[in-house]
Amino acid sequence: MAIEVFAADEQADHPVDTLRWVRLAEAILEEEGVRGEAELSMLFVDEQAMTDLNKRFLGKEGPTDVLAFPIDDEPIEGGRSPDSGGAGPGFTSEPSDLPTVLGDVVICPAVAYRNAPEHAGTYDDELALLIVHGVLHLLGMDHDDDDEAEAMELRERQLLAKLYRPPGDEGPAPVVEAATTPDPVTTFGPRSLGPRSARSSGRRPPGPAVDGPPGAEPT
Repeated sequence: MAIEVFAADEQADHPVDTLRWVRLAEAILEEEGVRGEAELSMLFVDEQAMTDLNKRFLGKEGPTDVLAFPIDDEPIEGGRSPDSGGAGPGFTSEPSDLPTVLGDVVICPAVAYRNAPEHAGTYDDELALLIVHGVLHLLGMDHDDDDEAEAMELRERQLLAKLYRPPGDEGPAPVVEAATTPDPVTTFGPRSLGPRSARSSGRRPPGPAVDGPPGAEPT
């Protein structure tokens, strides 16, 4: 196993091509130099679920577009679910044998759909941007000050230009395109969200255009 991205669509408001976005997340991790065994989870939720998470972890009211939950060096449990139990007697595993669990990215497609026309462009453009933004948070980038925000926004534009092509774009094929067949892969949700730190989109990232206007504040 090398880089492994898990995804689950737990909302019914807007369609989500999970296989396409898994491939984008994998490509981002590879482009950012993540090597060896690594895991990341993406969860697509409705506005109520996002509102609950935003309140619980950031103390903010209402839904936001994306939240990132870095693992922050937490110990890795034997299973992916709370009741999975241990690995059994006699089993030992050195830390080097375990995958690096990067964390979880949670996205609200309803908020992405609503923000897209005034932000990234199309609904797909907005989802791509939020995935790039969330993964970069897990890898340590942030936007707490203007310099950090500028560096993060620049990297987002670079990754989108290289790895993402909007539906209908006839330009050179990037690493990731829309899937032409339904996702045949069973997808899984992230680990249960415990008392960890969360990062939101905060200062909204700009759209794919290099010279686009500054982003608005998140919902």
